[in-house]
Amino acid sequence: MRTLVIGLGNPLRCDDGVGIWVVRSLREKEIPAEAEVLEAATSGLDLLEIVTGYDRVIIVDAIVSGEGLPGEVHKLSLSDLSPYSSLVLSHGIDLPTVVKLGEALGLPQPKEILIFAVEAEDVSSFSEECTPRVEAAIPQVVELVLRELERVS
Repeated sequence: MRTLVIGLGNPLRCDDGVGIWVVRSLREKEIPAEAEVLEAATSGLDLLEIVTGYDRVIIVDAIVSGEGLPGEVHKLSLSDLSPYSSLVLSHGIDLPTVVKLGEALGLPQPKEILIFAVEAEDVSSFSEECTPRVEAAIPQVVELVLRELERVS
């Protein structure tokens, strides 16, 4: 099963970079041959091109839900995103809309999309470091992604 792990975010905007930091940590681990990892400081329609052709996509990003504590990890599916509209407001068009558009265009979309969203404390300050509670969640997310990769390999 062709799987793509995408770390979304901006590593210069504090907790918004958590997805990037998780993917960078994953590169130091042994992952199945059919899995790829990618850093992406992009979103919206750009994601359509990136996910097309994969069987499964695992996205790691920051989230500001207003419902969790900083560093809390949410495991979400596309249907879980409706209350949030997008993972972080700066990402523009939301992921469910991207997938629906891809389907409408007849593009081969992933059969499964899983999101690990880390509750952010600060996504607006300029910093190459996450806040301490978000930083502490990175190894946990790495392990969760590795378990998901092993689940179907």
